[in-house]
Amino acid sequence: MSTQFLAIVNPAAGGGRSGQLATGMLERVRRLGINLTVAHTTRAGEATEIARQAYAEGIRNFLAVGGDGTSFEIINGLFPEAEIHGRPSLGLLPLGTGNSFLKDFTKRGVEHTIEALQKNARRLCDVIRLRHARGQLYFLNLLTLGFPADVAETTNRRFKRWGELGYILGVFTRLVQLEHLAFPHRLAGTQALDRNPALFLSFNNSKFTGGHMMIAPDADPTDGLIEYVRWGPIGRLGLIWTLPRLFTGTHIHHRRASRGATKRIDFELAGPVNVTVDGESMRLECQSLEILPAALDVIV
Repeated sequence: MSTQFLAIVNPAAGGGRSGQLATGMLERVRRLGINLTVAHTTRAGEATEIARQAYAEGIRNFLAVGGDGTSFEIINGLFPEAEIHGRPSLGLLPLGTGNSFLKDFTKRGVEHTIEALQKNARRLCDVIRLRHARGQLYFLNLLTLGFPADVAETTNRRFKRWGELGYILGVFTRLVQLEHLAFPHRLAGTQALDRNPALFLSFNNSKFTGGHMMIAPDADPTDGLIEYVRWGPIGRLGLIWTLPRLFTGTHIHHRRASRGATKRIDFELAGPVNVTVDGESMRLECQSLEILPAALDVIV
């Protein structure tokens, strides 16, 4: 009997690239002998609803056809039920813009996933749970506060229609408005809150973000730990000079940077702040982060 998969396709991912290429890619999956059902999303949040319903009906194998936002929505349809009723499997057919998580395992994208499906190659991967004032979210990649989250908020609000140019405009807008805020937090095993101003905080399950930036080069999505990267205050010129190092991971050796690894982080924020979670820009009052070790079977 062939394995039953549900492919959830976001046709809008990658500026419509996903919608153009998904049919051909899924036909290749079917030729592997996989019993495949396909669902297409038409609006934000729909992948979460589709995944939640399918999991409740007993489906345990999923394909995310799109970008990081598509897999983020699917994960939030599978959890928290998957913590109780059994670990699901997720394959990534990266047809979106960033496709960051899969880069921890391969740079070959779709071709690697097709081969992994053929071999039924799977890795147990961690998931991070975020509790916030209005509920909880689950993610595979990272959460950031501070400068990157502010850039994402400005880009989405003012420059989104400009694509990559819009992101650059967001960066320079926030450089002009540069702030160093405190985000009171405590890592597991420490007593005192860190109330020091920071350029940004990043809490990572995997290395890459935005497709190419290696913001957490020491992160490992299979080690049962959250990789923590912190940058202290830095001037505008220093930030511009250092930005290219985010693409090589060498920024963590800067004197303003620090890193660590932990199983839990607790926050004492005064209210909601800008955050990015797996590429999604939100405004949340974060309360805690906790690692869920080996919570997901990733097809890689």
